[in-house]
Amino acid sequence: MTNLKSILHISFVAVAFVFMTSCSGTDELLAPSERTLEYLQSLDEETLRTLDTDSDGLNDYMELYEYETDPLNADTDGDGLTDGDEVNSYDTDPLNADTDGDGLSDGDEVNSYNTDPNSTDSDNDGLSDGDEVNEYNTDPNNSDSDNDGLNDYDEIMTHDTNPNNADSDGDGFTDMQEIDMGTNPTDGTDPMYLDSNALDTINFDFDRSNIRSDAEAILMENVEVLKDAPAFRVRVDAYTDHVGGDQYNLRLSLRRASSVVDFYTENGISESRIESRGLGKAPVECLDETEEIGCERNRRAESHPISTLKYERNN
Repeated sequence: MTNLKSILHISFVAVAFVFMTSCSGTDELLAPSERTLEYLQSLDEETLRTLDTDSDGLNDYMELYEYETDPLNADTDGDGLTDGDEVNSYDTDPLNADTDGDGLSDGDEVNSYNTDPNSTDSDNDGLSDGDEVNEYNTDPNNSDSDNDGLNDYDEIMTHDTNPNNADSDGDGFTDMQEIDMGTNPTDGTDPMYLDSNALDTINFDFDRSNIRSDAEAILMENVEVLKDAPAFRVRVDAYTDHVGGDQYNLRLSLRRASSVVDFYTENGISESRIESRGLGKAPVECLDETEEIGCERNRRAESHPISTLKYERNN
């Protein structure tokens, strides 16, 4: 009788153990590939908290009842980030592929552009990250993509300049420099810029300071150039050849410089834009076999353009 009671007791314990383990679901769980939402919803909280069916870093209970994500899909919103990374690492919405609504998916922001998936404008330049990447091809992490001193928004929305080119019109001045000077950063002829050789040199007859007819034509061309470039002044440097004394040639060079200045002022160039120097004998003596006396190349007046612009042009 005692043996029968022992046998019955052992059998009851065994049946109870099987029943309990079956109810807890620990031995009877389906493989992850066989699970369905209905199946997971049939399990108790304790069991669900031990499961991560899609291996995304969130347990199945949290996915079903806290974040309402799909416990069978590691990336519920298909944005390229796992649900677990969105919740635990980036604080983004695992149910919204574009948490900040800027036109870039959270995955692209994190993995491709290094932008902030929770900020529509990572560099605070006034343009959304999506517009910078998709429309303007600017750097969403740099408010001044071309480093010209103007932010990307101002270039696009205010000045109509190229945010990817520091010198939109290719005139040698940055867009910021032109805005600062009041010139047009989209017009390559503004400001009119004169190179060092923009004005031509005239020559004189021996021991003369009057303007010859051929020199008048040259100086008139210089006048037109200067009228078109109001930001430039002109310096006149006059010389003589090496015949005669130094003092006499110095006075002669001053008269030659004065003749050119008079021509400029008489033809519309303000005296305030002109400076002049009589420099005597030319720095380098020359010999002209066609000249009986002196050298015409040294009997000259040079006109040098002088910029009054705030910035030098970048060559």
